[in-house]
Amino acid sequence: MHLDRDVTPDYPMSWQARALTGLMHGTFKPASHLLLRHSLALDAAARLGELVKLVPVGTPEHVRVAPAAFSACDGEWLRAGRRLDEGKVLLYLHGGGYFSCSPRTHRSITWRLSVVARRPVLALDYRQGPVHNLADSLADALDAYDCLLKRGYDASDVIIAGDSAGGHLTLATLLALRDRSLPLPAAAICLSPWADLTDHPRHDNRWQDPMLAAGRVRWLARRWTSGLDPCDPLVSPVLGDFTGLPPLMIVTGSTEVLRDEAHRVAVRAREGGVPVTYEEWPRMPHVFPILADVLPEARLAFRHMAGFLAVAAGVEGPVTEGEVAA
Repeated sequence: MHLDRDVTPDYPMSWQARALTGLMHGTFKPASHLLLRHSLALDAAARLGELVKLVPVGTPEHVRVAPAAFSACDGEWLRAGRRLDEGKVLLYLHGGGYFSCSPRTHRSITWRLSVVARRPVLALDYRQGPVHNLADSLADALDAYDCLLKRGYDASDVIIAGDSAGGHLTLATLLALRDRSLPLPAAAICLSPWADLTDHPRHDNRWQDPMLAAGRVRWLARRWTSGLDPCDPLVSPVLGDFTGLPPLMIVTGSTEVLRDEAHRVAVRAREGGVPVTYEEWPRMPHVFPILADVLPEARLAFRHMAGFLAVAAGVEGPVTEGEVAA
């Protein structure tokens, strides 16, 4: 497998994907368009997120979850699959627009990443808005990475991954580590990364995206960049110089409003000499791997990630459909 390549998976769209994208078009997207118009909505979402942490989240019996504590934030360890190498680790940064979600909400991703990466996953509960800002989130990610190195993990045995806002944080973390001349991880995976927080309108897929309203993404970007330079690469990683970064895998859907910036990250990274596996899945919604419990395409995406990690990080052993099924 070549790391530097563009992939358009040629699978028939499942009936599950057709049903879910139709449901999102009629529910999630109009709700976000209506609600995300005032700071009070962010406050309410943040409070709801705290309540969600109290709700039990089921995982398969073979998945082990344990709490983790760091200097500024908490998180959880997840272990799943066979032949895990405890000397290696994957640091996961969840999405949620920097104001919602948590490691608990993304367990359908993190336990499967433990399977395909053949190592424990540390899912970080980093600080988010509206109480905290982008700098706080980045500081938590860097602190967690530093803690892993201090606990004896070699940088070459670390993988960083994230989705949406967590994909943004993944890219910002890589750039910050490189700029500080710190050792870099072996590889990184970004699922539907939100990489451009400048105040530009998103026209591509404005109507096709079944989940995200382009205007609300722009509104959030304005909210989180207030008082900051949106052209700073740590704020808008798509504008950064990726020279020296490790191999990168980007997974996105062809109808996402964020697809364009995901592709621009791939182009910028390649300009910096970084090998990039860019996968654009036809008609898949934003961060579709989180739907792996119900979407066959999402489970296939994890097998693709396993192929990338086998080459980029030396992960041994193929992954079967059964290993990533619920």
